[in-house]
Amino acid sequence: MPKISNKGINMPQSPIRKLVPYAEEANKKGKVVYYLNIGQPDIKTPTIALDAVKVHSLDILAYSRSEGSEDYRKKIANYYKRNNIEISHEDLIVTTGGSEALLFAFGSTMDENDEIIIPEPFYANYNGFSTVSGIRVVPVISKIEDNFALPPIEEFEKLITPKTKAILICNPGNPTGYLYSKEEIRKLASIVKKHDLFLIADEVYREFVYDGIEHYSILQEPGLENHAIVVDSVSKRYSMCGARIGYLVSKNKEVIQTALKFAQARLSPPTLAQIASEAALDTPQSYFDDVIEEYVKRRNVLISELEKIEGVKVAKPNGAFYCIAELPVKNADHFAKWLLESFDYENNTVMVAPAAGFYSTPGVGENQIRIAYVLNADSLRIAVKVIAEALKVYKD
Repeated sequence: MPKISNKGINMPQSPIRKLVPYAEEANKKGKVVYYLNIGQPDIKTPTIALDAVKVHSLDILAYSRSEGSEDYRKKIANYYKRNNIEISHEDLIVTTGGSEALLFAFGSTMDENDEIIIPEPFYANYNGFSTVSGIRVVPVISKIEDNFALPPIEEFEKLITPKTKAILICNPGNPTGYLYSKEEIRKLASIVKKHDLFLIADEVYREFVYDGIEHYSILQEPGLENHAIVVDSVSKRYSMCGARIGYLVSKNKEVIQTALKFAQARLSPPTLAQIASEAALDTPQSYFDDVIEEYVKRRNVLISELEKIEGVKVAKPNGAFYCIAELPVKNADHFAKWLLESFDYENNTVMVAPAAGFYSTPGVGENQIRIAYVLNADSLRIAVKVIAEALKVYKD
């Protein structure tokens, strides 16, 4: 039998999706499964986006330009301007989801065996994208005891080698909900300028910031024009995960020209999804105001209920819609499977994401889970009650 590639063998499983078969079996047994494992909001997609697809007048579902349609990119640029980010439509490429934008960023800036520094825990697919790209993740560990704050900048400098090409952050963060301050962004800016590195920021949760704190984009920081690359997406902003539309944004012309070659190789982003996403840019601010209010309510309920469980530690997120909880168990992966296979409380069980998959350092995060608070407050209360009751009887 022909041999599978080493790259394929080393490709990590998704901690977010790998337990799906267990959840399906639990459903077949008649259990109600509360899905806290994946960032699929239950918020309704703006009607304006769905209507745009319903009433389109296309006779042919044709290719668009590889970088996305010009009209759409101009509207995206206007969106950024409304958020105090000055860019041109020529500074961005429309991608097939934020995932493709990240792959284009990696492919345009790094060669095989180059290194990228990432504060961990981080979005699990960064491990997968690094494997696909043949680059090495060098982690900087942030700790739940510090609410996952950025480690001292000196820790980054210790890790820089001749192979280092970039620093990657997620702001606000998945899986922690951590929101980087302007001061932290400026410290990172000073490092990448000093060592001539790229600073890549995954900013797909830009709208989801709480407690009166403002999001500060790396594109707003002066002097980073040749260093800053932003990955963005419509998935969470408009609850349009299935549209698979994202953006790669940079004022570095060489980065955009290079990324365009990758975009041309995959031909074009999906046409109907662009139509829906372009229409979504006209979503009124009231939509976001209501969504933020709802997520703050959910966050507060989730954190307060988790804090009532003996032995559980939880970091309070200031953005996105995730948190990391540390459980009084040895192996959260085993606990998560056991919840679905062998436990229910009043016929309810819960699907969570084991957090070890959000680290690249072996052995770290093995007693942690990521929770996505994408369900309503009542459902979250039930889900946390299930976890609390499960911990009372679970044996490592």
